[in-house]
Amino acid sequence: MTSFAGLAPAMAKALDKRGYTTLTPVQVAVSDPKIGNADALVSAQTGSGKTVAFGLAIAPTLLDGEERFDRAASPLALVIAPTRELAMQVKRELEWLYEMTGAVIASCVGGMDVRNERRALERGAHIIVGTPGRLRDHITRGNLDLSAIRAVVLDEADEMLDLGFREDLEFILEAAPEDRRTLMFSATVPKEIAALAKNYQRDAMRISTAAEREQHVDIEYRALVCTPSDRENAIINTLRFYDAQTAIVFCSTRAAVNHLTARFNNRGFSVVALSGELSQNERTHALQAMRDGRARVCIATDVAARGIDLPNLELVVHADLPTNPDTLLHRSGRTGRAGRKGVSALIVPLSARRKAERLLQIANLKADWAKPPSAEDILRRDDERLLADPMLTDTISEDEGETINALLARFDARQLAAAVARFFKAGRSAPEDLVEVSLEQRKPRERGNDFIPAETKRPRDSFGSSIWVSISVGRKQRAEPRWLIPMLCRNGNITKNEIGAIKMQPEETYVEISADAADGFLGALGPASMLERGIRVTRLDGQPDLTPQAYSRTPGEKTQRYDKPARSEERRADWKPRGEFEKKGGFDKKPRFEKKRDGDRPEGAAAKPHWKDRDDGAKKPAKPFAGAKPFKGKPGEKFAKPEGGAKKPKGKPDRF
Repeated sequence: MTSFAGLAPAMAKALDKRGYTTLTPVQVAVSDPKIGNADALVSAQTGSGKTVAFGLAIAPTLLDGEERFDRAASPLALVIAPTRELAMQVKRELEWLYEMTGAVIASCVGGMDVRNERRALERGAHIIVGTPGRLRDHITRGNLDLSAIRAVVLDEADEMLDLGFREDLEFILEAAPEDRRTLMFSATVPKEIAALAKNYQRDAMRISTAAEREQHVDIEYRALVCTPSDRENAIINTLRFYDAQTAIVFCSTRAAVNHLTARFNNRGFSVVALSGELSQNERTHALQAMRDGRARVCIATDVAARGIDLPNLELVVHADLPTNPDTLLHRSGRTGRAGRKGVSALIVPLSARRKAERLLQIANLKADWAKPPSAEDILRRDDERLLADPMLTDTISEDEGETINALLARFDARQLAAAVARFFKAGRSAPEDLVEVSLEQRKPRERGNDFIPAETKRPRDSFGSSIWVSISVGRKQRAEPRWLIPMLCRNGNITKNEIGAIKMQPEETYVEISADAADGFLGALGPASMLERGIRVTRLDGQPDLTPQAYSRTPGEKTQRYDKPARSEERRADWKPRGEFEKKGGFDKKPRFEKKRDGDRPEGAAAKPHWKDRDDGAKKPAKPFAGAKPFKGKPGEKFAKPEGGAKKPKGKPDRF
């Protein structure tokens, strides 16, 4: 048995049975007998063996000098993880680690049957592994008794705070005894983690080994630059080129996971999806398919794949760039674990290259910038794998002799070699042809030409031979080059440099396309020649009629000068109205509603006296009839009752 100094005999036996020969730096640091029962705040990179580390760290506290546990009663330890998958993974790791101690380990995670969990807690367990929400639920219902807890472990503490579990964590920690031991494991230690440690730990030891300060030394980072329209094809070629035993593709949304899963299934890849919208049973089956080898590619969101450990994971593909450096490190940390090598490939569209550069710079990572594998690269790699396959060099057994002789008698060597090559390549997805991109360094960003290498920009006057197409939208449909150009590139598999002049008309738009890219552009649109939103593309025989000139303008060309009209005081003095207005007298006509004044009466006429001053006792003149009598009813009453006491008519009132 390998010697593990300072460990309990039962733990050393479990490690030896598992095949451990040495411990990782973080496992050595936290299992040091000098730490004793002190609290600890441990920062360790993902894949460094944190689960075994805290399992070894709390073992002396739980066993208390004994080799085996007594009969299970109230829990002695509580392990909290951010996601269901990580909690179940931790449970499996602790089961083999504590196998020789007779420990009973139970789980309390969201998405599982709460009745089964309650019965397991009633039977008794030494260690409870769970997620914050479900643990709080059991404590609130009285199913989980924390009075005997000796140690609490927070795994991936930074992720739990990011997911909004602060309130649940504080509730659980306050429910546990004050003299407990608290260990926090986190990939990073931001201000929030430091504050949580200060409030709920007592004189915690800060542990950070030199190996953890070096970011992912076993991971090769590659940034693969492609056009936006080639993003999915670049992912397919990357998977085909590396042909990893197990690979994971990260997306930013659930919709993207569903889309890529359907696309890759159609291409012959054995894939499973992992996202938050799946039930716990579906997620468990997906991970089990990856572990059994029934699936080789997992397409997942960040939350669903947080902390999971897939066996022999050799490749991580970032289909969507992560939003921050921490997410980049956690994603990439799924590979390169326990001393194994791995590759982390970032798919970088031209429009997102600067973002990728900033991510890598902030994360203190260096990546090899390259183009995605081409079809020729993949076919060449397939041939190398075929020639290196052990089946070509294995010794021929006696049982195979009769079959081999029959094949040699019937077919020549060339035909047999062709059959071997076909069998080897059968079921593999065909590689994709990608649009050529430039990796030259760019000049500082210029307005209207972001993320385009300076060397690839060409003057408009040297566009060369071209064709013209008509697009069925124009100014009246609010067409603009800023969304027309990306649409043409996306649907026609062309680049911005292959688009020339754009002439906007009221009902259509004329676009100049490079003659070299014309056939590929029209072929990509299909027989219907349709873009998105029902926009149709029609090829023109020659250069379009661009009259009137006011509707046509080459990008970058200045518009004609617009002279403002003269001010009112500068207008021509001889101006006069025309048309019907002039026939009716123009401005010489008397206004219609001009009020009569005393000054307008004929000379010598007397003014008409006011009705109060008249001698005949005239009354105030009645106002002219202006419609129906106003409604007089009670406040809030909508309709007056008809005469005679008749009931109000039924039905809705008329609306004006």
